[in-house]
Amino acid sequence: MVSENSDDMSGDPTALALKILVAGGFGVGKTTLVGAVSEIRPLRTEELLSEAGRSVDDTGGVGRKITTTVAMDFGRITIRSGLSLYLFGTPGQDRFWFLWDELSTGALGAVVLADTRRLEDCFPAVDYFEHRRIPFVVAVNCFPGARTYGTQDVSRALDLDGGTPVVLCDARDRDSGKEVLIRLVEYAGRVHTARLLESVG
Repeated sequence: MVSENSDDMSGDPTALALKILVAGGFGVGKTTLVGAVSEIRPLRTEELLSEAGRSVDDTGGVGRKITTTVAMDFGRITIRSGLSLYLFGTPGQDRFWFLWDELSTGALGAVVLADTRRLEDCFPAVDYFEHRRIPFVVAVNCFPGARTYGTQDVSRALDLDGGTPVVLCDARDRDSGKEVLIRLVEYAGRVHTARLLESVG
């Protein structure tokens, strides 16, 4: 969470920018979610999948995917005057995980996107944020034709810590994406407040 002076925030010295990560497995919809909710044209660092990459990247269940994020996605959404969310979409493949430590510095929290057809792909992101005590929500991207599971079923399957929110969403839909971000900000606010009270208690 960083406070900044910038032209983006009307030069308000009290302007606050909250940094949010969007993580998850390969082809789960991270770029789509950032693009759907961003009020600015999102920065994308996508490249076409190569034949060499197909032997490394598991494209099972995402056979129509033709590009992949190689650095990050970036977008912004203004909550109100002086308060903005900066969204950083992380690359999903493990060969790009060295970027995660840099991207997670100062983050308020994270959204872990999940696809119930390949739920195991989001295990590394869940483990990453749990071990670093970064608050996160799991957002199940409801792909057309995929079997629907309840949030409690997903929570049990991922063995989430108690209280970690699981929400259903459509990463293509702006309102659905905004609901995910609202849930995250509310949850992260409660977690950080509890830790602050604990530290001074």
